[in-house]
Parts: sequence; structure tokens; C-alpha cells
Amino acid sequence: MSLSEEPIAPTPTTRQETQPGFEDTEPANSSMQEFYQLYQELLLITLVLTGVIFVSVWIFYSLNIALNYLLGACTGVVYLRMLAKDVERLGREKQSLSKTRLALLIALILLASRWNQLQIMPIFLGFLTYKATLIIYVVRVAFISDPPKLRQP
Repeated sequence: MSLSEEPIAPTPTTRQETQPGFEDTEPANSSMQEFYQLYQELLLITLVLTGVIFVSVWIFYSLNIALNYLLGACTGVVYLRMLAKDVERLGREKQSLSKTRLALLIALILLASRWNQLQIMPIFLGFLTYKATLIIYVVRVAFISDPPKLRQP
């Protein structure tokens, strides 16, 4: 019997082909799992960075300035959470990101400018803590971790 006479039976190569109706669920679920893991990692890095910077500011400056920083950092965490919720809804319910999250920072800066106990600069720098988290994450992924593996189609 030669190779050309053998019957060729197609075999499914992925789980998606074996279960009709689930063509797009595995990539979406895996993408959402990656998104949730990234969000949790960014949140953890932000909270650790906030704690370290809060204690450092308290030691080198004063408790009042450290509390101002902490207020801004907590606002940054809320902003990051709102951004994650917005991104989570992006494909299913919405076509674009909303810009209402920025009102949170504007309200905080206005409150700080009106209230004498609050200082704008430590609050603003505290808010930017989540940006430092993003920089740390990008540097870690770019230089320290293994290169991403290509997925097989």
C-alpha cells in the first residue's frame, strides 16, 4: 500500500475545532485572564510602591506631607481601577474609553487648592504613582523576563 492510497482523515488540531459554537471563547477567555493577571500585578506593584514612598516621605519630610502623598496615591489607585473597569467593558459594551476618570484628579486638585491643609504637589505626585508602576512593569518585561512565546495558530 502506497502513501497515496491511504485514506486521510482530518483530525482537529485545537479544542476550538472539536466543539462547535466555541470558536472565539478560548482566545477571549485567555485574553481576559491575561488582562486580570496584569491588572492584579499592576495593583500590587502600585500598593507596594505607595507604601514604600509613604514611609520614606514620612521619615524625610513630615506626616502631613506623607498623608497628602497618600491621598494622591489612593486617588491614583481608584483611577487605575476605573481605567481597568473601562478597558474590561471596551469590547463588549463600549466602543471607546470614557474620559470621566480625569474628573477625579481635577476634583482632588480643586479641593487641595481650596483647603489650606492640603498641598497640591504631594497629592499630584502621589497620583502619578501608578505611572511609576507602569514604568517599572515595562522595564521589567523589556529587560528581565523571557521574550514572549509565539502562539501556534
